[in-house]
Amino acid sequence: MGGFFGTVSQTECVTDLFYGTDYNSHLGTKRAGMATYAEGEGFARTIHSLESSYFRTKFEPELKKFKGKAGIGVISDTDPQPILINSHLGHFAIVTVAKINNREELVQELLEANMHFSEMSMGKTNQTELIALLIIQGKTFVEGIEHVFKKIKGSCSMLILTEDGIIVARDQWGRTPIVIGKKDGAYAATSESSSFPNLDYKIDRFVGPGEIIRMRADGLEQLRKPNDKMQICSFLWVYYGFPASCYEGKNVEEVRFNSGYKMGQTDESEVDCACGIPDSGVGMALGYAEGKGVPYHRAIAKYTPTWPRSFTPSDQSMRSLVAKMKLIPNRAMLEGKRLLFCDDSIVRGTQLRDNVKVLYEYGVKEVHMRIACPPLIYGCPFIGFTSSKSDMELITRRIIQEIEGDANAKLDKYATTDSPEYKELVERIRKQFGLTSLKFNTLETLVEAIGLPKCKVCTHCFDGSSCF
Repeated sequence: MGGFFGTVSQTECVTDLFYGTDYNSHLGTKRAGMATYAEGEGFARTIHSLESSYFRTKFEPELKKFKGKAGIGVISDTDPQPILINSHLGHFAIVTVAKINNREELVQELLEANMHFSEMSMGKTNQTELIALLIIQGKTFVEGIEHVFKKIKGSCSMLILTEDGIIVARDQWGRTPIVIGKKDGAYAATSESSSFPNLDYKIDRFVGPGEIIRMRADGLEQLRKPNDKMQICSFLWVYYGFPASCYEGKNVEEVRFNSGYKMGQTDESEVDCACGIPDSGVGMALGYAEGKGVPYHRAIAKYTPTWPRSFTPSDQSMRSLVAKMKLIPNRAMLEGKRLLFCDDSIVRGTQLRDNVKVLYEYGVKEVHMRIACPPLIYGCPFIGFTSSKSDMELITRRIIQEIEGDANAKLDKYATTDSPEYKELVERIRKQFGLTSLKFNTLETLVEAIGLPKCKVCTHCFDGSSCF
């Protein structure tokens, strides 16, 4: 995935830029970068790897090199960025949150047009540089960004730091969010509105799908109107969104609480308490406990100082180790109890397998599992929210392969709640992990909890639907 933050101020912006970017750190674990522009001095840029440390420890010693009243920063799980460009559009720096599925095709097209690439990442073309080169095909920034929208397959949101403010452009389908905040003498744009409160910004507006805005310290200029249609990723609210963030006016924690509450009201299981798998399962569990009328207990605690998210490491053995080591069970809250756990999703099953095994070893009487979203049946072609290289990394596809002999067979039926195929899929997952019971939230309940019309929310990973 990834997240960015940019700000334009009437005074020095570096402090806001540093902390605002850091508040996107939960969205990525690989690389980070910052760039500033100071009139008379030009651009300054730094990029660091985050795989052995955290954003603050890498960038804090270098803050004195950054000067100016405008800057952009990014936390990335893809390529090193920001990229600095000198073109007929002027000097600019660019950061992106993007997934380009036809990258190699576009690279070859540009090479044949006598363009060249200077940035490489693990032997591949840097996709942010690719986006920058597509932009400069236009006569203006707006024309260039529209060219990006036309050419890429996937999604791309971006911030462009220019000598005249920051250009904010959201993906044409609005798959990833951009929120603009305002305070006296400054504006900021970010992936996560949770970047704002401690920096004294208040939400000013949610950038629309395909909308392009020039952000200056004294105001906003709309350069392109938003598109009518939107397909914002529903998994924002399920998993990778920060609890205090809002997208399209819908708060992450409130959505998680509501989805759990609705499930708790209808769930007939008899349990002693509800527990959340930290972090993203906690909001759902609190809602479930209230809806069900059972107490909430913190039976598993997350050790946050040194262990990153199990979702992101690309090596399976490292994912397994991280999934196990970062969560610490509390025997005093577990032994002899019928426990119901809430979690955001089941992707590969790595974390669930280790958790359930430990719970029984610690004397839990029953383990019931409730999942905030429907089963993940389809890989996401639009957003890089996992490191999965194949749909076969999904536990659902592996089980469908076992049942049908073909991992792609009858996917529509396996994605239909309460169909015979769906029930068989859920039961096989339950048995595989030794759960007392297992239930997934329905797609209808999830969409209702989000509070946006179904046509504006992307649910492709659950039901295979697409706006294309």
